[in-house]
Amino acid sequence: MRLILSVTLLSLVSVSSAYAQREMYPEKMGTQHKFEYDPLPRWVTFDMELRGRTEEQTSLGYVSGKDRLYELTRIRGGVTVRPVSWLTGYLQFQDAHALGLPLRDLASNMRDTFDLRQGYLDFHSRSVQLVAGRQELRFGDERVVGVSDWTNTGRTWDGFKLRIGAKNNVELFSTSVVLVRPGSYDTHGAGLTFHGAVGTMKSLLPKTTLQPFVLVKAEPRVKSRQNIYGTETEVTTGIFWDSKLPHGFDTSGTVDLQRGSYSNDSIHAGAAILRAGWSFASIPGKPHLQGEYDYATGYSGTNPLRIGTYDQQYPSSHNAFGEVDLFGFQNIKQNRLSLTLSPRKNILVLFQVGSLHLASTHDGVYTGSASKLFGPPSSGFTHDGIGTEFDASAKHVWSDSFVTNIGVGHLFPGYVMTSSNHGAPLTVAFVQLTYRFKVDKGSENHFEIDRKHPRD
Repeated sequence: MRLILSVTLLSLVSVSSAYAQREMYPEKMGTQHKFEYDPLPRWVTFDMELRGRTEEQTSLGYVSGKDRLYELTRIRGGVTVRPVSWLTGYLQFQDAHALGLPLRDLASNMRDTFDLRQGYLDFHSRSVQLVAGRQELRFGDERVVGVSDWTNTGRTWDGFKLRIGAKNNVELFSTSVVLVRPGSYDTHGAGLTFHGAVGTMKSLLPKTTLQPFVLVKAEPRVKSRQNIYGTETEVTTGIFWDSKLPHGFDTSGTVDLQRGSYSNDSIHAGAAILRAGWSFASIPGKPHLQGEYDYATGYSGTNPLRIGTYDQQYPSSHNAFGEVDLFGFQNIKQNRLSLTLSPRKNILVLFQVGSLHLASTHDGVYTGSASKLFGPPSSGFTHDGIGTEFDASAKHVWSDSFVTNIGVGHLFPGYVMTSSNHGAPLTVAFVQLTYRFKVDKGSENHFEIDRKHPRD
């Protein structure tokens, strides 16, 4: 841990130097290094991503003194074909490993031995696009639906997505999330179980993006609290916004409600993410100060036939509740203050402190994968404090396509954790290197559409 901390702290004060964005996942920096190979036909492009992240954790599994140093490696390679102007095909493989961790300590999102990550056909015209196959879904700031790119395996869906419109548009999709199986072929569950409609409005208000959405999860077989099997129909309605206000102010966030049925239980839940910030563009380093409040409902303990715990859906949840990435957006409240600095165009430095609490003391603590870490005592917790976290991290882009991420986070556990044998303080430190490139004929291809690649 001392080695990683030393590299991290040294990098935070010494990184030097063509992109500036706020340090909010999943906003990313960097592009692809372009290589030209003239024998290639104009309708083919190859792309590759090489990523390695060294991580060190203290108190792994909340066991005091259980330190782990390991390397997360990921290789992604793809090929794009454009046989005609209205059709694009894409195939992408992935090979991800966690080196230095015993199998008993591996998380499910760390390993995926050579598998198909994406494979789709994209039919498109100026204002209509239909994508069929294995693909990514990204909406808003990805706190409800995203690809979870920080994890070693990421997330994709099998199904269909239709976009109608250009700057202002609506996207309709019917999909099922792909389950990563390290030792076999990645597949989705039975049928298409995740559907939605997402609108994007960029011209309704000045410098503002609005995304109203309706999401439907329809699982064919679930078991209620009363051990009764049935079906699930969960409807999530809400809106995401991102707005740049006068005098350097800005605001963003998401609010939504969930209703439906879970076998013989009813669903009544909701969540809110509220952010407000202020940029000091005239000050060296261009500091951006932001306050954030997050709230996701939990089970109140009063009605056993009502599910009050918010379902976090499929988020990109890295740094949603600190760099340690321990907690999910279920039965939780957070107050967070962050400071972002941009000393140069291609550098971002982030400092943040957050205070975490239970939304309901009669519900449990949930992990980033939405599983229950532990539940409450029969009478509920007497206090709601989960803990306090401090984080420092930075990004640096070298020559556009080579990206360095470094950071350290520390959780000071609160009453809820210490009273449940999960009270060991935990520190996470990481150094990540990412390089992306593509190979094509080199001349401009008029058939290629704008397809955003994940960028760290």
